[in-house]
Amino acid sequence: MAAAAARRLLRPSASVTVSSTSRLLSSTTSPPPHRSPNTNSPVAFDWSDDEAADNPSPPPPPAPAPAPAKNPELPPPYDPFSKKPAFAEPSDPTNLQEIFHKMRTEGLTDYAIKMFDGLSKDGLTHEALALFAVIKDKGAMPDVVAHTAVLEAYANAGPAHWRDAVRTYDRMLASGVNPNAYTLAVLVKGLAASDRCVEAGKYLVEMLDRGMQPNVTTYLAAFEAYVRMEKVEEGKALLEKMKGKGFTPDEEAVRSGTVKRGHVFRGVMNLLFGK
Repeated sequence: MAAAAARRLLRPSASVTVSSTSRLLSSTTSPPPHRSPNTNSPVAFDWSDDEAADNPSPPPPPAPAPAPAKNPELPPPYDPFSKKPAFAEPSDPTNLQEIFHKMRTEGLTDYAIKMFDGLSKDGLTHEALALFAVIKDKGAMPDVVAHTAVLEAYANAGPAHWRDAVRTYDRMLASGVNPNAYTLAVLVKGLAASDRCVEAGKYLVEMLDRGMQPNVTTYLAAFEAYVRMEKVEEGKALLEKMKGKGFTPDEEAVRSGTVKRGHVFRGVMNLLFGK
């Protein structure tokens, strides 16, 4: 099946993986090589010219020249029916230096598999297979994978790094790289977890404007943040705006996707369904 094949075939040679990672995440200023139309120009994650943030964090340092990798041991095939996650999350999501180091030395294949898995589970099979085809047929890692990997690292690192996640997304757009539904879901959930409900709501609307339907875990994270922050009226205004763009919350999915007790659950149900 497609998902099982993805785990085996999304593993390009080590040299391709490390080379792609170095190009996409390093801050080199040399001219970009010839690239497939499915990928975009390399981008430097350097925010030295941005406005000062309350808690600025330095971008990942330039990658050293990688040594030729020996044949790595391949992981077991991806099983879509397994309850285990497709990707092992970092043991310490706040240790960005280690996370970025692993991106450069081990490549981005695991992040591509995680994106493929997320798109597939949301029913976006066409997008998932298109992502897979670029890696398999072109031997290149799509830029959306690299940008989303960096964005997700900042989003998971806690409230101190929410601005870094937003800046990474802005630089992604400025580089001509289009986000997919997985990218925006990562951003919305990261902002919501940092109690940045207004910002999370902004990107929910952007998903709809781009023709994407946020899944229940994505929009539920945002509306729970509105309730936690006692901004229920703003949350209701967001809901009406989203409904005007064709969004309809799924009551059954919301009930199964949140803890059914406490004021947050009651607040969310009242906000979304008037119950």
